[in-house]
Amino acid sequence: MSPTTLPVGPEHGHVTFLGAGPGDPGLLTLRAVEALTNADVLVAGHEVLDVVRVHARSGVAVVDTDTESPSTPVPGTGAPQLTVVDGTSTTAPVPAVRDAAHLVMEAARGGRRVVRAVSGDPGLDAYAAEEMLACARAGVPFEVVPGVAAAVGVPAYAGVPLRDAQGADVRFVDARTASDRCWTEVGVSDGTVVVSTTLDSVGAAAGELVAAGRKPDTPMTVTVAGTTTRQRTWTATLGTIAQTLKQAKVLPSPEGGRSVIAVVGERSAAAQREQLSWFENKPLFGWKVLVPRTKEQAASLSDQLRSYGAVPHEVPTIAVEPPRTPQQMERAVKGLVTGRYEWIAFTSVNAVKAVREKFEEYGLDARAFAGIKVAAVGEQTAKALIAFGVKPDLVPSGEQSAAGLLEDWPPYDPVFDPIDRVFLPRADIATETLVAGLIELGWEVDDVTAYRTVRAAPPPAEIRDAIKSGGFDAVLFTSSSTVRNLVGIAGKPHARTVVAVIGPKTAETATEFGLRVDAQPAHASVPDLVEALASYAVELREKLAAMPAKQRRGSKEQGPTALRFR
Repeated sequence: MSPTTLPVGPEHGHVTFLGAGPGDPGLLTLRAVEALTNADVLVAGHEVLDVVRVHARSGVAVVDTDTESPSTPVPGTGAPQLTVVDGTSTTAPVPAVRDAAHLVMEAARGGRRVVRAVSGDPGLDAYAAEEMLACARAGVPFEVVPGVAAAVGVPAYAGVPLRDAQGADVRFVDARTASDRCWTEVGVSDGTVVVSTTLDSVGAAAGELVAAGRKPDTPMTVTVAGTTTRQRTWTATLGTIAQTLKQAKVLPSPEGGRSVIAVVGERSAAAQREQLSWFENKPLFGWKVLVPRTKEQAASLSDQLRSYGAVPHEVPTIAVEPPRTPQQMERAVKGLVTGRYEWIAFTSVNAVKAVREKFEEYGLDARAFAGIKVAAVGEQTAKALIAFGVKPDLVPSGEQSAAGLLEDWPPYDPVFDPIDRVFLPRADIATETLVAGLIELGWEVDDVTAYRTVRAAPPPAEIRDAIKSGGFDAVLFTSSSTVRNLVGIAGKPHARTVVAVIGPKTAETATEFGLRVDAQPAHASVPDLVEALASYAVELREKLAAMPAKQRRGSKEQGPTALRFR
């Protein structure tokens, strides 16, 4: 990783102290996203960067404050370096800085728009407050964009309201800096106490509260990794929390230093958490789901999985390459412009991308589709066309497939259709279903290879091992080729991995490879596929809950994904 300089910005710099929330990227405010998209420099710790950098514009300089500065001088300056991490921008050495506060001010003085992102809310971050004071003393203009504080957001995600109808007091305590006086004050109070501590110090914090006057049987919840899909919450009392964590094999742990949020109090609704735990009760909460698609293709699918609480892992199984002989595609695009076709039918997002790239090569845009009817197989292909500026005239009303498109495709009528030809750009390995169906309807078809699909390189060894050893709770197959290619590059998924397929043909291929098909939607579409997996997970949970306790324990050791059901 080479050190780099911050980019040159406008004449007057500015600093935005931004709260990134407790971990869920969806908790960023609209103002936060706006500030991130306008930033020249983004400064944050590693975990915070994972939340905010997705909203930063291309070319932003990203500074990871968790990375130690190398001592080697920058050539020509004699200044120490601060490592700047960025995969897109072209940068050079950073001016001499000793800490994040100096870096922020140096960047702002150089005319850059700096975003200093911190976990939770900047107003509750002592280091952020010091950096604000440093900016104020130096005359560097700054603003503050509040974020969701962990002490408030985490209990909400854990299903633990902090106040009841009677409006009990709520006290916030940072156990890492709390004085004896602080413990005494919250100990004599009967209000709710929200304690920020670490996993290995929960028992000590509970002991402080008991020593200060709280009853040992006072309800207590402890949440780790709050608002993320790694979240886990334990419910106990002040007197039993240490034993509860020990029985759960949480302590001692190499991760004991992780921050946690504990909620203490009779009125904190800790006893009602089973009914109010909306986040951890999502159908796929914490499931590791393998998605054998590229990141671009898997975007909407992965987003839907996250909405159900899953942790998607995209593993490309195919790579897309240009056709070996591009002349056929070039002739077809020229024919499109000169009026050779009545229709153009897109069967995939990759087909849209291939035509769009050819358009750009010729200096064309969406206006070249004027007077031509456009069909799309499936919602994702339609969205790709709309992003290109083209609204499809025909999308399957039923099954999102070539067969579904044919059911809605009109037969050729020489009276109403002045041209009888269809341009069909598609993959080299595509099936003949659509071509044969269009010919049967009276249309002439130019079946053109717009791109080739080749098997992707094998994923890293740890991913291959996880696939074969049951490290993934489920795998989603969106086509027969994803089945063949995943098995080819990574091996067959373990028997306890839940297999969900998009339709009958994919199910047949999965069965041919010795896989058990667990879930399949009634309609072949990506959204329905994820919904089918979520429904299957709910059924598993209900079956597990209905089992006798002894049988349930055995199931947790053997059944697919049973460990998801705590």
